[in-house]
Amino acid sequence: MALDALFFVVLALALGFKHSYDADHLVAVSNLLTRSRDLRKTSLMSLSWAAGHMITASLITIVLFTFRETLLRDFLAHVELLVAVMLVVIGVLGLLLEFGILHGHFHRHKAEDLEHPHVHLARLTEHRAMFGIGVVHGLASNDELLVLFVASLSVTSLLGLLGGVGVFSVGVVLGMILFGLGVSYPITRWGSVRVRRAVNVTAALLSLAYAAYLFLGFEGLNLLPIVPG
Repeated sequence: MALDALFFVVLALALGFKHSYDADHLVAVSNLLTRSRDLRKTSLMSLSWAAGHMITASLITIVLFTFRETLLRDFLAHVELLVAVMLVVIGVLGLLLEFGILHGHFHRHKAEDLEHPHVHLARLTEHRAMFGIGVVHGLASNDELLVLFVASLSVTSLLGLLGGVGVFSVGVVLGMILFGLGVSYPITRWGSVRVRRAVNVTAALLSLAYAAYLFLGFEGLNLLPIVPG
């Protein structure tokens, strides 16, 4: 019994870590993480994303546990299209910000100062954006959660299922923080203005390219090997 519980925890943690490296996750968050100039801020932004992901992943798990009809599963499977739309928005905004068509800044100005389009960024905008991205990504994680906690592990109680989601989410947090630090540290340490711009533009273009990939009906990619079931 103890070995079964240990296997449950280790597998849930491993699959959560793996899940954080879904390609749509990485291209979306990269557009914000590459703009961070502080490793602590990067870690907190990653946590904001994971918090949003955990909330909707938990809600989806409850829904899937309560309503197990095939129709509902088929409906949730199409959430990938919502992810694709989000990637388009992120990519377009990233390019507009990078090339100065939109720009974010902190300032006060008179009502008549409307010479160019701009965006006012609150101090917590990045965290709110990361949280919102995590919410959408959590909606698209239903298939993996269902396989892990219902089919593979034969978890039959809602409490056990939510416990599994909690462990799964810890793995997601660890994976995203590791990725965030891996992306931000080289840029923070050695990145010049040109390097930052090149990285930001590349991240935006990858977001648009992957959105097109999803719109064409291809299955999502994951950068880590598939864990055998």
